Amino acid sequence: MANKKQPNIVYIITHDTGTHLGCYGKKVQTPAVDELAEEGVRFDQYFCSQPQCSPSRGSILTGKYSHNHGMMGLGHLGFSMTEDNNTLPGELSKLGYETHLFGFFHEAMEGELDAYRLGYEHHYKVPGNPAKEVTDKFIDFLENELDEKRDEKPLFLSLGFEETHRPFDAFEPDEDEYVDIPPYLPDTPEVRGDIARFQGSVKEMDKAIKRITDAIEHYGLQEDTIVVFTTDHGIAFPRAKGTLKDSGLETALIMKFPKGHEATKRGVATELLCNVDLMPTLLEMVGGEAPEDIDGRSFYPLLQEKEEYVERENFFCELTWHDKYHPMRGVRTNKYKYIRNFEEGPAVYLPHDLHASPSGEIVRDKYYVPNTEEELYDLEKDPIEEVNVADQPEYKDVLEKLRQEVINWMEETDDPLLKGPIEGQVAPEWDEEIKAGRAYNSKK
Repeated sequence: MANKKQPNIVYIITHDTGTHLGCYGKKVQTPAVDELAEEGVRFDQYFCSQPQCSPSRGSILTGKYSHNHGMMGLGHLGFSMTEDNNTLPGELSKLGYETHLFGFFHEAMEGELDAYRLGYEHHYKVPGNPAKEVTDKFIDFLENELDEKRDEKPLFLSLGFEETHRPFDAFEPDEDEYVDIPPYLPDTPEVRGDIARFQGSVKEMDKAIKRITDAIEHYGLQEDTIVVFTTDHGIAFPRAKGTLKDSGLETALIMKFPKGHEATKRGVATELLCNVDLMPTLLEMVGGEAPEDIDGRSFYPLLQEKEEYVERENFFCELTWHDKYHPMRGVRTNKYKYIRNFEEGPAVYLPHDLHASPSGEIVRDKYYVPNTEEELYDLEKDPIEEVNVADQPEYKDVLEKLRQEVINWMEETDDPLLKGPIEGQVAPEWDEEIKAGRAYNSKK
């Protein structure tokens, strides 16, 4: 039964944005997102558990790591969640919400890329899913349908943007003075130009956020609406997307609450969080309970500033398939990152869109060398994870402890990777690169 006091939720998810935003300390100008952060809570230690689209989005919807929800690769390449998963829109429907999806999604359920199978009651398709046109659909809904729905049920309005996914060719490159090169990439003209166009995409996305927040006020929703802004994983640049480095896992999350809401925290939250925690948090926030069989746990007590909130000690992370097979499992604590590579491959895996990018061409020779079985990084001394200390004697105890945690997690969750290689489909875009000898050449 709907509760009139339940707030609406406007949920915005972008593509491949990481934390490349002004409010996260980057030079790119994102005034709309920055204003949302100033008025709400910005989460500075919020990470995804899979550094690629479909599996990560599946984790947001289900509160589970990808091998637990079943989607260990991309939806358009045949991977899918299993039907026994409860999803965020489905659970909100049980709580009386009317659920609407505007634009992009990339999660499959039982082999079907179908928004209704994911638990949405309404889906507004937008060809190509550009932020401007997705926002147009959202505003059309508010203008034409909100009045008749306003007093019926609380609304869950989810907006999915194609930005900031590659290609960036359609976007005006950002001014050179604002181009922010990540510390793990070389500052070359090719990389600088690539980042400039990416930031053009970021700024286009930010314009849409401004229109959304303005519309929320214009149509009188600001007093009873929670706004959530997030993305799926790290930026679409080499050594970020597709890796278990923090640059691949770092994820923006901003929440703004209406006045009088029980979530009283404002400013910056520095506690360690994972995107499997978002689904149970949103459910608890509106008076529901999370399913018992999930991996995430609600951080709503943190937002209520309750003293009994206990921070996460760690979260697990994984990659199985993207557009090629590159199986990894890992764990991150506040101090360390441990990664286990289960197959011989490149030291840094580049998904095809990164491999073929101007930045990718510059770094291929450096990254296309054989990987090592284990990686360990001291995040306090080496925050950008450049020095693998797995073979250093002083880290022996840390290595053994985190290695065992990953083994235990895989065994307890019956990770199919323990039984051997997981079948999948290599994206056809790789055929030409492999024939031309431009892809990683295995030492085998």
